[in-house]
Amino acid sequence: MSTLSAPPAAGTAPAAGTAPRRRPPLVRRVLGSNPLGWLFAAPYLIFVLLIFAYPLVYAVYISFFDYFFAAPGAQVTQPFVGLQNYVQVFTDPAVIQSFINVGIFLIINVPLTVVLSLVLANGLNSITRFRTFLRVSYYVPYVTASVAIIGVWLFLFNSTGLVNQILGPLAPNPSWFVNPVLAMPTIAIYVTWKQLGLYILLYLAALQNVPRELYESAATDGAGRVRQFFSVTVPGVRPATVLVLLLATITGANLFTEPYLLTGGGGPDGHSTSPVLLIYQQGIQQGHPGYAAAIGVVLVILVLIIGWLQNRFAGGRD
Repeated sequence: MSTLSAPPAAGTAPAAGTAPRRRPPLVRRVLGSNPLGWLFAAPYLIFVLLIFAYPLVYAVYISFFDYFFAAPGAQVTQPFVGLQNYVQVFTDPAVIQSFINVGIFLIINVPLTVVLSLVLANGLNSITRFRTFLRVSYYVPYVTASVAIIGVWLFLFNSTGLVNQILGPLAPNPSWFVNPVLAMPTIAIYVTWKQLGLYILLYLAALQNVPRELYESAATDGAGRVRQFFSVTVPGVRPATVLVLLLATITGANLFTEPYLLTGGGGPDGHSTSPVLLIYQQGIQQGHPGYAAAIGVVLVILVLIIGWLQNRFAGGRD
């Protein structure tokens, strides 16, 4: 009878005749076991570096200068101001108001987006008749030009619009988009409605990966539809929920078109101005790109913090 030899004790030298383990080449350590993948990813990587990474780094650079755009080849003085632009960002009432506005927007838009898109996707996933028609109907506003839809909303929500005629004496005065309190919430509801189709599709894709056996097991244990939704569906689509949270937050933080068109450039009195709209006004219209870049850097940092918190608490251990 043969006996199994015990493994060598820790710290002992390798047996005679066995070669030491060689480290993989430097190229393989850097590029991985399949370097050909980098060749296929290179076009998009170059695109990201040129379109996103370089402008971000350059924005950080010019945020420390009293920078302004000049004609090509012109020699102009652009003095270094250090943190002066950032000090102005945190003391400028217009900037603070813009961040408060986008905070109000996110508080309304992000929860509505997650809840409505998940509930509607769950409903669309369970029906059998008119499924394609309903999916297309929810997706049409997302792919429709914003200018066309905004024209319809301006018609519906102006002082003599259909909504105020239905509400009668309950209609707000001033009206929706010229009301300092209601302007940003109305924009948040509009953006939620317009972009809902995209997030419904994301949840529909995630629902296909939830095993049907889990629903059958829950039904066998006596769980109803509501219990199955909270015990099976919601945990099963958690990765999609994290993605929806991140996308909705990033989209809301980059809000520009809606306040620019719906409220005439951030009115009334800046109560619907977003940080990105303020960046445009300061950097392009008023010729202060260094100050505008500082606003952008602060916005990026805040979005990264919010995204990290969402991934930390909504994403769980994953």
